[in-house]
Amino acid sequence: MSYMLQPGIILLKEGTDTSQGTGHLISNINACEAISNIIRTTLGPCGMDKLIYNKDTTTISNDGATVIKLLDIAHPAAKTLVDIAKSQDEEVGDGTTSVVILAGEFLSAAKSFIEEGIHPQVIIRAYRKACALAKERIKQLAVNVLPEDKDKMHEVLKRCASTSLNSKLIGTHCEFFSDIVVKAVSKLDDKALGLEAIGVKKEPGGSLVDSIFIEGVAFKKTFSYAGFEQQPKKILNPKILCLNVELELKNEKTNAEIHITHPKEYQSFVDAEWNIIYDKLQKCVDTGAQVILSRLPIGDLATQFFADRDLFCAGRVTSEDLVRVCKATGAKMQTTTNGMTPNVLGLCGEFEERQVGAQRYNFFTGCKGTKTATVILRGGGEHFIDEAERSLHDAIMIVRRVMKHPEVVAGGGAIDMEISKYLNEHSKTIGGKEQLIIKGFAKAFEAIPRQLLHNAGFDANDLLNLLRKKHSLPDNKGKWFGVDLLNEDIFDAYANYVWEPALVKLNSIEAATEAACVILSVDETVKNPKSDGKIPDDEMPAGMGRQF
Repeated sequence: MSYMLQPGIILLKEGTDTSQGTGHLISNINACEAISNIIRTTLGPCGMDKLIYNKDTTTISNDGATVIKLLDIAHPAAKTLVDIAKSQDEEVGDGTTSVVILAGEFLSAAKSFIEEGIHPQVIIRAYRKACALAKERIKQLAVNVLPEDKDKMHEVLKRCASTSLNSKLIGTHCEFFSDIVVKAVSKLDDKALGLEAIGVKKEPGGSLVDSIFIEGVAFKKTFSYAGFEQQPKKILNPKILCLNVELELKNEKTNAEIHITHPKEYQSFVDAEWNIIYDKLQKCVDTGAQVILSRLPIGDLATQFFADRDLFCAGRVTSEDLVRVCKATGAKMQTTTNGMTPNVLGLCGEFEERQVGAQRYNFFTGCKGTKTATVILRGGGEHFIDEAERSLHDAIMIVRRVMKHPEVVAGGGAIDMEISKYLNEHSKTIGGKEQLIIKGFAKAFEAIPRQLLHNAGFDANDLLNLLRKKHSLPDNKGKWFGVDLLNEDIFDAYANYVWEPALVKLNSIEAATEAACVILSVDETVKNPKSDGKIPDDEMPAGMGRQF
């Protein structure tokens, strides 16, 4: 009988925690649902804000990506939702709340099937098929709205920006800010549309409508030395020199020894150092530049030298601002003062130093062919301005995407209801378990208009029934009907210019489906004992006693 007594095989170290089976999968789904429930109240124009306190910093926001990043989620499965919110924010800039809600709804729909014993891989296959059908339907419905006429294009882009801003803290001023956003993006290079070319500065004080849009560059006055007040504060048609050179006398970083035979020889070393700095300064003046900017310090000697010649200078300008000045004025960054020619200088219509709030700002305006813009945000408090900046970022990303991919769909839950109807109808052509799973996937899309209504304090059941009735009309007559949160009714969202880029919806459905499939495909979690930061006894370094 000894051959039947097989020893147990130990694969994992003592203390390793493993969980598997249906209970483990349900637990992961519950964790994701908990995250989705936290985020869902921030959706839409009537969404609530979240106040998140981390040590010494407090953030007030209703931006899904910002909130979910600051939550510091520890659950390994729920972190998948953090990843999809980040990817949505980086890829298209908006729809971060929607993508988390959709992922949570897809998992909620799958939970009932898991409990009934359907294998996760069957659900995953059906979800991927339904995702492909939903994306195909969006592409069929998407409308190219970008006209050739620039004036009409400006209006179209403003409507797309307004849809994004309506759900933000600055939604009451969406007309004002959507105009700023479109103006800023229209100044960018048509091919690259680089986000870094738009500078956003924050200056507390005043109201939101005191915010300033600059077709060019503006940045805070940098640290200045004595002699700065003698420099000109306004120059018309100045030539601008941008440097990455230190114009300052510096002490040696290491101890240096000089062997001399006569005191006059020491003076020659001192004179050589002064001659080097004066030579650099004179070469800057000889270029004909009237404004000299450097990323590195410009010392008191250089400041006074330029002030005596009626020139303006600023040192320690940030790299981002200096790059924007180069893009706006056509200047070329110089890393040495040797061999500089007039073609390295930039030009602008006017340079001026002005007071904005409690700070002085340097403005470069009237730049021909500028490919940069700057927005100085004003507001009552630091938290308020921070949220306004996040809102502007989302709107800028949306306008950039529409300029590259001009297809839009109706917002206000209209496209979600249409996809839900389409998938429901398609599921009737499929037999077996897949039909029920695709129906569950379709019903998940109704969560978006339902949540929009809940957040506005309306009764969702009646209005959702009206929406279903409209979307079931023949010849797709009601395909663009969504929720009207101003009048507690439904309306044609497309005709009322509630638009969102088709790319946002395509990306959010793809990301939410993939996240749900990843969670469903995990059948076991193994927690290494090292993960809690403690060293197992058998791996303690030599000389460290074991605790008993």
